[in-house]
Amino acid sequence: MKTKNLGTSWEEIEKAVEILRLGGLVAIPTETVYGLAADATNEEAVSKIFKAKGRPAYNPLIIHVKNTKMAKEYAQWNKAAESLAEKFWPGPLTIVLPSKKNSNIAKTACANLPTVAVRMPSHPVTLKILDQLKRPLAAPSANLSGKISSTSTNHVLKNLNQKIDAIVDAGNSAVGVESTILTFKPKPTILRTGFITPEAISNAMGLKIAHYDEAGPVIAPGQMKSHYCPNANLRLNAKDWRQGEKKLGFGNVECDLNLSKDQSLIEAAQNLFNFLHILDSFDTKTISVSPIPNEGIGLAINDRLIRAAIND
Repeated sequence: MKTKNLGTSWEEIEKAVEILRLGGLVAIPTETVYGLAADATNEEAVSKIFKAKGRPAYNPLIIHVKNTKMAKEYAQWNKAAESLAEKFWPGPLTIVLPSKKNSNIAKTACANLPTVAVRMPSHPVTLKILDQLKRPLAAPSANLSGKISSTSTNHVLKNLNQKIDAIVDAGNSAVGVESTILTFKPKPTILRTGFITPEAISNAMGLKIAHYDEAGPVIAPGQMKSHYCPNANLRLNAKDWRQGEKKLGFGNVECDLNLSKDQSLIEAAQNLFNFLHILDSFDTKTISVSPIPNEGIGLAINDRLIRAAIND
C-alpha cells in the first residue's frame, strides 16, 4: 500500500473523504495530535485501525463528530454533557456516555463496551472532512500502539507509511497532547488528563471532579499503563545530567532541547511529543527530563511522561 500525501484544498479533502467512504484509513489533523481515522460505522474499516497500529482490541477508540447533533445520534446525551459541550466544544474534551440502543457505531471501536467516547474536534480541516463524509470518525492517535504520539506528518509516516491509505498534511498540531476524557458514572470523573484541566471542568460544572482509579480496567483511550513510549528509557524529574544521556529541559537549564525556557506549560505541551521524537532518533539509551510542575496542563504532560517511562 502506498500512502498518499494529501493537502488541505477542497479537492484533496474530497479525496480523503472518498478513501474513508470506501473503508480506507486516513491520518487526519486535529488540534491535539494527528489521528488515524476510519468510518466509525464500518466494522471492517475500524478493524484496520487496530491492525495498522497493533492496538489491543480491549482499548476503545474516540469517536469524532461534527457537532452535538451527531453525538446525540450515538450517545445517550444528558444535561451535563450538553453544558460541557456548549463550553468546550469544538475542542479537546472527550465525553464518555452510554451508547444508544441500536447504535451503528462499530462494536470494535467501543471495545464491546456499553459506552461510547465522543468529541468534536476544533481543527477546521477535520471538521470539513466530517461535514463532507456525514458519518462519525473513529480516530485514535496516528502512531504504533504504545509509542510516541504524532504531532506532524513526519511522525505519522515514521511508523505508518505504507500501512495506511493517506495522510492529510495540515502542519504541526497546535495543542500537542491528547484530549481530556470525562465520564459521568458513577460521578463526574476524569479518565485521562488533557489540555482542558480538571479545574476548568470543575468550575464549569460547579462541583468537584474525581479521578479514575488506575487499578481499574481500561474503559477509555489513554489508560494503558505503558503508553507514549520512546525506544530510549526516560529518567524523570532529573535535576542532574548524567554522561551519555540526552537532556529534555524545562526552564532555565542546560539541555539538548528545552520544552519551554519561559516555563510555559502550554509551550511545553506543544513541544513534548516532537522533542521526544527528535531525542529518540539519536539512539540514546536514556533521555533525562527536567521536573515539570504538576498543575494545570502540567498534569497532562506528567501523565504522558510517567506512562512513557514505563517502557515495556
